[in-house]
Amino acid sequence: MEIHKVAIVGMGALGLMYGEQIQKSLGKDHISFVMDSARYQHHKAETYTVNGVPQDFVLVDAAEATPVDLVIVATKASGLESALDVMAGLVTEHTILISVMNGISSEQILAERFGDRNLVHCVAIGMDAMRDGQTLNYINQGKLQIGILKEEQQPALAALCQFLDRVGLAYSVENDILHALWGKFLLNVGINQACMVYETTYAGALTTPHIFETMSAAMHEVITIAAKEGIHLTEQDFKQYIKILHTLKPDGYPSMRQDALARRKSEVELFAGTVLQLAAKHQVPAPANTFFYQRIQELEAGYKN
Repeated sequence: MEIHKVAIVGMGALGLMYGEQIQKSLGKDHISFVMDSARYQHHKAETYTVNGVPQDFVLVDAAEATPVDLVIVATKASGLESALDVMAGLVTEHTILISVMNGISSEQILAERFGDRNLVHCVAIGMDAMRDGQTLNYINQGKLQIGILKEEQQPALAALCQFLDRVGLAYSVENDILHALWGKFLLNVGINQACMVYETTYAGALTTPHIFETMSAAMHEVITIAAKEGIHLTEQDFKQYIKILHTLKPDGYPSMRQDALARRKSEVELFAGTVLQLAAKHQVPAPANTFFYQRIQELEAGYKN
């Protein structure tokens, strides 16, 4: 099992960042962005720029797509359902699937549609990519945490490791990938929502006492519900993810703040929404995430005005 042809579904910050790195390493014949016909017609004439360098990306209409060796799913949560249809022509029994999406449910959704034999769980961590229109800028590319839940997925994992080595993308193989997945969720519930609600940057969230306090409370609510779900997150995990935030560009900000500035709907349902759903399931309080959820709903309602 080897990876030569790659398709990325989703042209957000992560899709563009990984696409640029793969194309720079392997050339444009090995990588394409695949999308539905409407998006293809809208985007096909656009020029994308990454860190000031114009990119000659190959865009493909899903109706014309052919099978590839690796699909990287990099959509927003709201776009995953349509992405499954886009992927239909890309996936065969040999195609490896990874998702760099936020949240804790995308792998399960992919498995329900395409099976999980070649599904590798993946967490994108430590990047500070910011997209504005067709322009992407980043300093830290971060790394991918990857892992499997079944022994039969080992060949896919081995092929993915070989590919990531070849293209120069940093990664680590996690023995407990679900712990890593929930760890990223812990981070996002805090920093993404805090930066959106308080209209601030990474540095602002980390150094402003009342913002950090609310962010910290929301993250500790995740630790509580994770334990109820059988995932052992600890105070050390919390401290480690705060440490990661200190490595990011101080005046940068995460995707939900970018969504707010563009006046588009955020992934609040993926973060506070999931926390509140699980908190209700286990009958535990989640006041910080309740605050974030309600405030973000209010902000997004204002977009209509």
